[in-house]
Amino acid sequence: MSRILSAVAWPYANGPRHIGHVAGFGVPSDVFSRYMRMAGHDVLMVSGTDEHGTPILVQAEKEGVSPQALADRYNRVIVEDLAQLGLSYDLFTRTTTRNHYAVVQEMFRTVHRNGYMVEQQTMGAISPSTGRTLPDRYIEGTCPICGYDGARGDQCDNCGNQLDAIDLINPKSRINGETPKFVESTHFFLDLPAFAQALEAWLRTREGWRPNVLNFSLNLIDDMRPRAMTRDIDWGIPVPLAGWEENPNKRLYVWFDAVIGYLSASIEWARRTGDPEAWRGWWNDPEALSYYFMGKDNITFHSQIWPAELMGYDGRGNKGGTPGPYGNLQLPTEVVSSEYLNVGGQQFSSSRGVVIYVRDMLSRYQPDALRYYLSIAGPETQDVDFTWAEFKRRTNDELVAGWGNLVNRTANLISKNFGEIPAPAEVQPVDATLLATSREGFTKVGDLLGGHRNRAAIGEAMRVVQEANRYISETEPWKLTTDRERLGTVLHTATQVIADANTMLAPFLPFAAQSVHETFGGTGIFAPQPRIDEVTDLDDDSRHYPVITGDYREGARWASVPVVPGTPVAKPTPVFTKLDDAIVEQEIARAEQG
Repeated sequence: MSRILSAVAWPYANGPRHIGHVAGFGVPSDVFSRYMRMAGHDVLMVSGTDEHGTPILVQAEKEGVSPQALADRYNRVIVEDLAQLGLSYDLFTRTTTRNHYAVVQEMFRTVHRNGYMVEQQTMGAISPSTGRTLPDRYIEGTCPICGYDGARGDQCDNCGNQLDAIDLINPKSRINGETPKFVESTHFFLDLPAFAQALEAWLRTREGWRPNVLNFSLNLIDDMRPRAMTRDIDWGIPVPLAGWEENPNKRLYVWFDAVIGYLSASIEWARRTGDPEAWRGWWNDPEALSYYFMGKDNITFHSQIWPAELMGYDGRGNKGGTPGPYGNLQLPTEVVSSEYLNVGGQQFSSSRGVVIYVRDMLSRYQPDALRYYLSIAGPETQDVDFTWAEFKRRTNDELVAGWGNLVNRTANLISKNFGEIPAPAEVQPVDATLLATSREGFTKVGDLLGGHRNRAAIGEAMRVVQEANRYISETEPWKLTTDRERLGTVLHTATQVIADANTMLAPFLPFAAQSVHETFGGTGIFAPQPRIDEVTDLDDDSRHYPVITGDYREGARWASVPVVPGTPVAKPTPVFTKLDDAIVEQEIARAEQG
């Protein structure tokens, strides 16, 4: 058994999240975490809402509320949506907790003490109309290196080079389109060049990473410059140094504090379990494994900025240094980045109305239908387009007519002819072949899941389903009513393969997995689900907020478990809901109406 940290990107709390978000960070991380728990590993899955930075201020101003009130509202919306999707966080928290503030400030102080936070004068962008700082990522223009029109103020996605907003040609604010004003200001910079050698050495040891992630990360080494970690803004975590802490207009950069959330959430989780030091098993142990899940636009922060912060805390840059009270913090085992899920050839964009919100989707369709689509047709290694026609086809042809039909017709035949799982008699070659295919699936699907190849993994599991449907069609059990022994053997074989397939599909389809388990007389928890708890801030009794958590110790193990003859099986109800052809036009019309 290994300790495995599933560190899941923090959704930004300036509005509800759309299905493109959960395609990148949500479903892939949950599938992996569920599989690893089933395989016997000790998984800690953490995340939360990211609640600092200029976009929160902008949206709060639009809605006429305070930044904290806005963050409170959308934190709850996001918590409810992700729990409804079945994402099995051990703790999904937020970045406005006092615990998070304390952890972030301790990280900054130690990195600063070790010499990796350097004070520099810089030209920062502000909005001429509001006087408010504009984050680099909210400024777009033409790349001065490759000429790409659409480069951001922090990097160009076309050539991969790190940029400064002031270097862009014809820079414009993504918030209101105005030309930013650049003013001189003093800030702390993370001395990234001091980690260049250590970062490259670490990256060269990475195995099994998706090639685009590793190559992009290595290319960053060639143009590594100090990066500002403070901002001229009044919403965020105070800079914990004399002369800075009292300044209401200087705060830590939202991306400095957001990635530290993985650590602060782990510490909060440990404190809430009653064992405040439990988090160290995932962070100080060199044998522990850690996987970071996100969309491709956040690779820089997870393969460069966050590792550099960890190295700076531990004193592993070229200036040396000593760790603070958190000890030696382990670097990521793997950065798992997905590509973009688009719609109509465009990236999802709430501001442009190109969006399908998670909440809206789950109000009309089963969560497992969305989880299935994002697993088998999602943006694992390349950008893909979501279409309602394909969503309907996948749901009806593969879930309803494939997996659901196998479950229902087998349970119907058992209920009608035996009322319980029958005992097998003589096993014929056709039975043995199917059973062997099913057993072999555990190794094949498990290896693929461990390598984050979810699309191939769910395809392999569905291949077992296809073979089982073919077996039913070939053996024709409905014609065997006068041969009770053979009928019992066929239905027992089918039930065993369904049980195996249900285990293999459980990481992808946890709601259906529980239903199928109960259809064949199973009791207890087969696929654990998260819950929402209302909690009080550990360090401020006046603050309360919802978290996603759960007890995932129960549930199926990653193995073929023999079904038990004599287990009662009642007349089943459908596991999946067939979608009407009309939903395609209805959804397109709904999108056009905004």
